[in-house]
Amino acid sequence: MANYEVDKTILAPYLPNRTELDLWNNTCYVSLVGFRFLNTKMLGVTIPFHKNFEEVNLRFYVRYKDGNIWKRGVVFIKEIVPKAAITFVANSLYNEHYETQKMKHRWETIGEEMHTEYAWRDDHTWQKFSVISGVHAKPIPKKSETEFIKEHYWGYSKRSATKTTQYEVTHPRWDAYDIKSYTIDVNFGKIYGTEFDSLSTSKPISVMLAEGSKITVEGKSTV
Repeated sequence: MANYEVDKTILAPYLPNRTELDLWNNTCYVSLVGFRFLNTKMLGVTIPFHKNFEEVNLRFYVRYKDGNIWKRGVVFIKEIVPKAAITFVANSLYNEHYETQKMKHRWETIGEEMHTEYAWRDDHTWQKFSVISGVHAKPIPKKSETEFIKEHYWGYSKRSATKTTQYEVTHPRWDAYDIKSYTIDVNFGKIYGTEFDSLSTSKPISVMLAEGSKITVEGKSTV
């Protein structure tokens, strides 16, 4: 996860109704996130050739007040996967913004270093995001920036000007690795829109690597 500070006005057109931006120390974040789905099932059923695949997304953070409870969640600008069927299901059922591209990844441990990379091909150009980290994951400190980025358990999408789709994402608390170095070679303006072009030359506030876990994506509702 590479986390950037952005002007709040950039995200206003993407903000779902009845949600508000969730800030960390008065800072508005967007995050470039790469990961793999492993042993994936749809409604408890494994779909042939759609069990393991990569995803890279650009997302930002919101909260929604449900009665007296604040639900902290994410909104996706765009999610890139290598499987057209995944794109169809996510866009149709969850009102998301998936796009299908050729993708690849690298997971490799060399001595006391772990090399992790995600890449996708836009037209004829490979976009890449990689980190070199330690090999031992550690608990995430409470009330830290890392906790803020990683502990959002709801997804929100803009269905219309007045309707918002909501769904819960469940997983145990993750551990994180110490980052030694990173490389981000992404044309943000071309991939995500000209309003994000400055990210191509910006330095992220932080870069993180988390150890994954079993995850469930629950059914959607409208708020």
